[in-house]
Amino acid sequence: MNVASTFRQRMLAGDKLVGTFLKTPTSHATEILGDLGYDFVVIDQEHSPFDRTTSDIALMAARAVNTPALVRIAGPDSILSVLDCGATGALVPHVKSAAYAREIAALFRYRGGSRGFATSTRAGRYTAVPMWRHIADQDSQTVFVAQIEDPVALDEIDAIAAVEGVDSLFIGRGDLTAAFGDESKEPPAVLRAVERIAEAARKANKPISVYVGNAAEAAWLRTLGANVFVLSSDQGFLRQAAAAGLREVRDKVDGVRA
Repeated sequence: MNVASTFRQRMLAGDKLVGTFLKTPTSHATEILGDLGYDFVVIDQEHSPFDRTTSDIALMAARAVNTPALVRIAGPDSILSVLDCGATGALVPHVKSAAYAREIAALFRYRGGSRGFATSTRAGRYTAVPMWRHIADQDSQTVFVAQIEDPVALDEIDAIAAVEGVDSLFIGRGDLTAAFGDESKEPPAVLRAVERIAEAARKANKPISVYVGNAAEAAWLRTLGANVFVLSSDQGFLRQAAAAGLREVRDKVDGVRA
């Protein structure tokens, strides 16, 4: 089994996994990040210009460097497409209720679910995988990460976490902060929401997935039980490295006479 096929088992076992968002619709960032040893990438269809074609290319690149790739989908209609294209799973935004979580979970599974069948896809190795092996492999390997980012979801958070087929809860701190509308540095309502979501995930024995901008945030969220960390993004890394390089060169050459 390759690394991508064991991602769900590693996540459920509590392994500490570090990935990043992909915001630029190209294959190159996927190849670079996979070569560096990131545990996974998340192709972001929700907040960047990935479409079906560019997502397919990024997923092909992820497979080439043996790196698990999730897709943060723009809507449920994309789930079948990204799974057929070889995604390890999907990060689904705005999971607000247990009923919605059950509806979405069904789209990830053949047995007991409603996923449309095909092996004429990258996931089915273009008909090379026999039907029932494909069904068994996909049902055991595909990951559904439910993004919790709406205050209303907190009313049902224990029920959402308990839904069979929800593999992990992703704590959407950015949307929660915007929703609560508190402009202070560490809004108490957001901190309580983060702790409440983490508590529900621990109670249901579900992995906790989080976005982090730096190591300090990762260390704090690790104390709450998080084990899947999405660090920055390809564009974030580009900006950070470009800014650091610019400062370094300017500091060296400003005082040097030609």
